[in-house]
Amino acid sequence: MNGIKKQRGLRRYYKSLASENDLDKAKWLDFDNPETWFDNWHLHFDWKGYGNDSFKRRRPHLDKLFRHFDLLVEKTKILKKGFQLYAIVLDFDSHSDALFLHTPNPNNSQFPFKVSDLQLTTTLTNKQLNDYINNLGGYEKLYGQAGEAFCLLYRKHAGQSF
Repeated sequence: MNGIKKQRGLRRYYKSLASENDLDKAKWLDFDNPETWFDNWHLHFDWKGYGNDSFKRRRPHLDKLFRHFDLLVEKTKILKKGFQLYAIVLDFDSHSDALFLHTPNPNNSQFPFKVSDLQLTTTLTNKQLNDYINNLGGYEKLYGQAGEAFCLLYRKHAGQSF
């Protein structure tokens, strides 16, 4: 044996990515309660970084992220306060791709949240990721650089803009 541990159950893992709703597991998410607040609360979808190996492995995680984005757009319609809903996708670090929800909160975190030095032209060098993002409809895209190139995505009529 060469010491490399084979990952088992990946077929089932990728199949579940297409159907699981992680928001159902978060029973504490209470959008009906007017006291509910979020301090850049976020969800990651590729905890083990499988998408770092190839874009073929990253795509299902991105699909799940944007499916959850749509689910949160629907859930946030009942929020009685301002909010920001956005995704950040990094050039090559699939593990760090995340979906964020931010509201005014008692932690005195900046609201609305601002990211400096964003631009409309891509900073991504990952061609497959850049093509994937360009094919997404209905999202506003802002690009930046913070150690690694990234893209911030949001929807115009889903919370406050950037």
